[in-house]
Amino acid sequence: MALMDNVFVIKLVYMKMVSPKLYPRGTVIYGGLILSAIICGICLCPDVFAGGDVLRLKLKQDITPVSAEVVGAAIHRAEQMDAAALEIEVDTPGGLDTSMREIVSQILASKVPVIVYVAPSGARAASAGFVIMLASDLAAMAPGTVTGAAHPVMIDGRDIEKTMAEKVTNDAAAYVRSLALKRGRDPAAAESAIRESRSFTEQEASQSHLIEIIARDEADLLAQANGKVVTRFDGASGELAIRGGVLDYNLTARQRLLPWLVDPRVAFLLFAIGALCIYFEFQHPGVIAPGALGAISVVLALYGFHMLPINLTGVLLICVALVLFVLEVKLHGFGVLGLAGIAAATVGSLILIDVPDPRMRLPLSLVLSVVVPFGLILMVLLRLAYQARQAKVNTGIAGMIGQVGRAQTAISGRGTVFVRGELWRARSRMKIEPGEPVQVTGLSGLTLDVEPNSDRAVTPKETSAIDPEAPTNAASL
Repeated sequence: MALMDNVFVIKLVYMKMVSPKLYPRGTVIYGGLILSAIICGICLCPDVFAGGDVLRLKLKQDITPVSAEVVGAAIHRAEQMDAAALEIEVDTPGGLDTSMREIVSQILASKVPVIVYVAPSGARAASAGFVIMLASDLAAMAPGTVTGAAHPVMIDGRDIEKTMAEKVTNDAAAYVRSLALKRGRDPAAAESAIRESRSFTEQEASQSHLIEIIARDEADLLAQANGKVVTRFDGASGELAIRGGVLDYNLTARQRLLPWLVDPRVAFLLFAIGALCIYFEFQHPGVIAPGALGAISVVLALYGFHMLPINLTGVLLICVALVLFVLEVKLHGFGVLGLAGIAAATVGSLILIDVPDPRMRLPLSLVLSVVVPFGLILMVLLRLAYQARQAKVNTGIAGMIGQVGRAQTAISGRGTVFVRGELWRARSRMKIEPGEPVQVTGLSGLTLDVEPNSDRAVTPKETSAIDPEAPTNAASL
C-alpha cells in the first residue's frame, strides 16, 4: 500500500483511540506515542513498486537507432501493463553514441524499474552496452560475462588525437560519473572504463560496486531481485515486488525488418543492385521487372541509410565517381578516368557510414567486390549506349538519307531510281542519265530527293534479288 494510504488508515485508528468515551487519558497518551512511532517507521521505509509480471526484452545486436526505438517501445508497453519491472537482456559489442544516449534517456524517464541483465554466459555489454547497464535501476550479470571497454574512438577506429581526445573523453567520463553517482554505484570504477578502456568480469564488476546481482539464470535473477530496494533516478526508492511471470516483448514486423535494413552492408548492396537495375530499365524501356526491382531496392537502401549517420564527403566522392565513369566513355580516357572513378567510389564507400565502431562500417572486401564490378558494368553499358547513339540510323525514313542507288530512268525533274533493292519515284534539280549512280538527300512522302553521286566506288544492285531474270553478273550494292 502506498505511503499516503497508510497514513490515512493510521489517522482513522488514532481518532478512534483518542475518543474519551472508549479510553482513559493515560491510554490515549500511550496510544499516541505508539502511533507516532509507527508513522515514523512508515516514513523511513521505502515504498513498494506495483507488483506483477516482468516484461523481458532481448537486446542482442549493435546499438543503433533501431535499438533505441525498440527499447522505447518496450518501456511504453511495460508502463501500459503496469509491469513490476522491465528486464533487458543484453549482449552487445557497442554501437552508436547517439543511440546509446537515447536509450539511457528512455531508461531514466521510465515509470517502471528497468533491470539490465548481461546474459547468457559468454555475453558482453561492451562500450555503449556498459553505459546502458550503468543507467539501469538494477544491474546484473551472468557468470562468464564481461562489461566495460568504453573508451571513445574515431570514425576509422583509431584513438582520437590529443586535443579532441581530451574533449571527447572528458565528456564521456563526466556522463558515466553522473549516472554512477545517481544510481549509487562507484563513479571511479565507471570512469576507468572510459579513460583506461578497462573491462570487468561479473566478479570484478560486483566488487567494484558497478552491479548489484550475479545471477546464473533468469529465475535466479528474479528471485534475487524480488524484494530488493532500488533507487530511481529522481531519488525515490522502492521495493521490487515480482509476483507474476515473465512475458516476452514481441517485436512488430517493422521492428524485425529494420535491423536488417540498417545493416550498412545490406543497404550498400541494395543501393548498388537497385542503381544498375534502374539504369538497365532506362536503356531498355518496357522491360518493367528491372525497373520495379531497382526502385524497391533503392528506396529500401535509402531508408536504411537515413537511419545511419552518413558522411557527406563519402556521398560526394561516390557522385564524383559516377561523373568520372561518364567522362571515361565520352572522352575515351583509355581507362584512366575509369580507374579514378573506381578509386573515388571505393574511398567514398569506406567512409560513407560515419560511425566509430569498425563492425558497423563497410569492410574493404565488400566495397571492392561491389564497386569494381559495378564500375566496369556501368562503363560497358554507357559505352554501348554512347555508340548506339552515335551510330548512323539504318532503318525507317531517316535510314534512307545518304543511301546510294542507280537511276532506273532518265531524271529530268522526275523519274525512277533503284535504291536498297526497291524502285522509288525520284525527283532532282539536276539532270541524271539512266544507270547513273545517285544518292538520296531527302524524302517527301514516297518520293526520294536525289542527286548525282560523285563517289562511284559503291554501286547498287541493278535489280531486286528476287527478280528471276536478274543478270548473274549484276553489281552488288
